[in-house]
Amino acid sequence: MIAALEEIIPKLPPDVKVIPGHGPVSNLDDVRRYVTMLRETKAVVEKGIKQGKTLDQLKQENVLASWQKWSGDFISSEQWLVTLYNDLTGKKTGEFIKHN
Repeated sequence: MIAALEEIIPKLPPDVKVIPGHGPVSNLDDVRRYVTMLRETKAVVEKGIKQGKTLDQLKQENVLASWQKWSGDFISSEQWLVTLYNDLTGKKTGEFIKHN
């Protein structure tokens, strides 16, 4: 997703309106902030993995606390942590938590 957004951002007009599948209509600055969040959260989880931390340890440390404002009904910060962990380790550890 990071690579795709980084490729498309330079091709978008400055006044573009982005209509995401989830969330409010956004502008180019919103998309840039989103990519920054993706890069930063990936880096934090990657650092933890390189230090030998497990998914449970990363959850207990609440490593994504700084990005809590991005947590929502579609995907919570804990679900995002699991997604990043699985992607970066190539494992399928952890389960998504469904909120009702």
